[in-house]
Amino acid sequence: MVMQRIILEMGTGNDLYGEDYTKAAVRAVQDALHHSSITLFRSLGIDHDSMHVEVTIGVQKPDEVDKTVIQQQIPFGTVTVKAVMGGLNIVDTENDSITVIASSAIAARLDIPAGKYVAGESSV
Repeated sequence: MVMQRIILEMGTGNDLYGEDYTKAAVRAVQDALHHSSITLFRSLGIDHDSMHVEVTIGVQKPDEVDKTVIQQQIPFGTVTVKAVMGGLNIVDTENDSITVIASSAIAARLDIPAGKYVAGESSV
């Protein structure tokens, strides 16, 4: 089985006052999801659950991201989540708080057998 990436979508999210890395990550995932539409599932009769979805979250404290909560944001497929060092923390010394900014990258992959689907000429 050769999994081919069919989409890569990015998003950003933040938690302004709560210093909650999971909340910022959820918002980053939702941002990415709201910018994508994979029409080939309906067009080619492919089951949505056949895709493998890889979610990467970048935050300053990756260990504080609840991966199970992030995984629940993805409605289809087999989902894996990893949190890595990234994003930003913006320190507000006057109010003794930190704004957390998270980045997300969501890659969807499908097993597309060689020769099963052939790109045709565009009619546009």
